[in-house]
Amino acid sequence: MIQEIKNNYGHLFEEELLQEINNVATFKEVPEGFELIRPGSYITAMPLILNGAIKILRGDTDGDELLLYFLERGDTCAMTLSCCLGHHKSEIKAVAETNARLVMIPVEKMEEWTAKYKSWRAFVFESYHKRLIEAIETIDSIAFLKMDDRLLKYLKDKTKINQTNIINNTHQQIAYDLHTSRVVISRLLKKLEQNGIVKLNRNTIEIVHF
Repeated sequence: MIQEIKNNYGHLFEEELLQEINNVATFKEVPEGFELIRPGSYITAMPLILNGAIKILRGDTDGDELLLYFLERGDTCAMTLSCCLGHHKSEIKAVAETNARLVMIPVEKMEEWTAKYKSWRAFVFESYHKRLIEAIETIDSIAFLKMDDRLLKYLKDKTKINQTNIINNTHQQIAYDLHTSRVVISRLLKKLEQNGIVKLNRNTIEIVHF
């Protein structure tokens, strides 16, 4: 286990911290679509991502959801960190975008390592910064981009995260992520197909070019 941790986080953490992670952490493998965190739950461990991708969503009182950002290899979730350190209930939902392999750090180690290791503090602060920027970009896209531009950005992000030009999502699933209706997404995808940007197949979308 230690070698896999080093391969992903060796450039960030000193040897002593890597050994501590190896001693206290547990591996977790989750399939695509697995719900890691749900709103209102207490978080007992913080995930470090070894491979795969996780999407972070925010829900409203009506049960609708909005995609905030994706987490990839080498990432962690700032909102998870905040809940761990403050002992608060989660306000976000985390779902495996792809099959993923995680290292789960017990919550009681968060404050200890923040005080003990400079590299861990830097990692935590950088994670907060990155997630804040991504959350701002999400707000900007809602406030300033038309839905067709938001959809195009979403498709670009999905191809980057999944490392394939084939997107295995239904129109309804995309509508959930973008907090709009399936009818709107279907209409915009058809327009993108007419413009030669995508090719629509049954339950898949092939990106031809951007």
